[in-house]
Amino acid sequence: VWTIPQIPKTQSRTKRELASPLHLRGIRDPFGSYCQRRGGCCPGRDDQCTVPYQDTICYCDLFCNRTVSDCCPDFWSHCLGTTPPYPPSEFHSGATYKENCNLCTCGQNGRWECELHACLIEDDMIQEINRRGYGWRATNYSQFWGMTLDEGLRYRLGTQRPSRTIMNMNEIQMNMNGNDHLPSYFNAADKWPGKIHEPLDQGNCNASWAFSTSAVASDRISIQSMGHMTPQLSPQNLISCDIRHQGGCSGGRIDGAWWYLRRRGVVTEECYPFSPPQQTPAEVARCMMQSRAVGRGKRQATAHCPNSYSYHNNIYQSTPPYRLSSNENEIMKEIMDNGPVQAIMEVHEDFFVYKSGIYRHTDVNYHKPSEYRKHATHSVRITGWGEERDYNGRTHKYWIAANSWGKNWGEDGYFRIARGVNECEIETFVIGVWGRVTMEDMHNHHHHHGRRK
Repeated sequence: VWTIPQIPKTQSRTKRELASPLHLRGIRDPFGSYCQRRGGCCPGRDDQCTVPYQDTICYCDLFCNRTVSDCCPDFWSHCLGTTPPYPPSEFHSGATYKENCNLCTCGQNGRWECELHACLIEDDMIQEINRRGYGWRATNYSQFWGMTLDEGLRYRLGTQRPSRTIMNMNEIQMNMNGNDHLPSYFNAADKWPGKIHEPLDQGNCNASWAFSTSAVASDRISIQSMGHMTPQLSPQNLISCDIRHQGGCSGGRIDGAWWYLRRRGVVTEECYPFSPPQQTPAEVARCMMQSRAVGRGKRQATAHCPNSYSYHNNIYQSTPPYRLSSNENEIMKEIMDNGPVQAIMEVHEDFFVYKSGIYRHTDVNYHKPSEYRKHATHSVRITGWGEERDYNGRTHKYWIAANSWGKNWGEDGYFRIARGVNECEIETFVIGVWGRVTMEDMHNHHHHHGRRK
């Protein structure tokens, strides 16, 4: 949590280091009126002797001076008639502090000048979404606090829009007959327990192209092999080794990722773990896994696992991916018959703060300048669907989808999004795939590793 917790008025202050010393947080208002505005100072210790200060409170009782930790900025001048005891260098021109994603600098005139970037987390946006009742709730995420909106779009997504050629890829013809019963609720994890993998966290690595691809392939191979093989495939293997026209943690294309899975194959996450970039933009990590052809299109690893504690360097491959139509019933039937699918979507500024409910892009920032309203392309894994009635009796249909921002985001790493209306273009480009699974593979994996979870 990034704010200093509001200290309840009644709570006794046994320690005066309740908050990090306020003056160390860069008092932006050394000449502001706090104790003066309150209309007086308090002798001794008085826990009610407070004034709101930024996102917490400060004190105007004599006790606050014992550790200088939570006095109001004007306590010394107003209550004691002395100068503040903190080092004057705090306020030399050029001193800085960070206000969310914006750097504030102390100017020659003694005023703080702050940058004006649109931040990834904007409090007023969160409050507005929750106040207006859009059908979903927003919240603040500490992992996004302090990032600009541009940084969020540049480091947290990472799927390039497919080229026109790929966008024109033929959709498979699906024969939907009237007998196909599509239930009102379906979740792949219920139909295939233990075979649908949990959402991972891509950190500040702009590589949803690798995360969504490896996640869908992991689920499909587990389903197809009837649980004999349940690999959590390695996004890092794709990020570091699939470098033909791909940008690693700087973005890539899903068609390139599927080409690599089909022709080269990847190992498991346990064998080749994800290492989030230490800096942004990320430097390209060297490829630590190679494979060679062993006939009939199959491949075998020629290197040990980068994780020295893992001995299973089996290579997993897929067949060519196929594109589904944008018809929601066909997408639903595919998920129900064959397992989760991959979808490309446009992520807007309000999606980052999604907490729960059925997401729809909102217009809360329409009155703001354009730098507060931006979007970029992302890819996710759709694992099911459902519908919900609101208190007016209207039915709202949704997809259930896994993101790659960790399990603390959204509904345990998942989100629900409006279905059947191509919300954020999520139904525009949907992909299914089969793993390369032979009876021999299933026998070998089952025989050697038992049911590896």
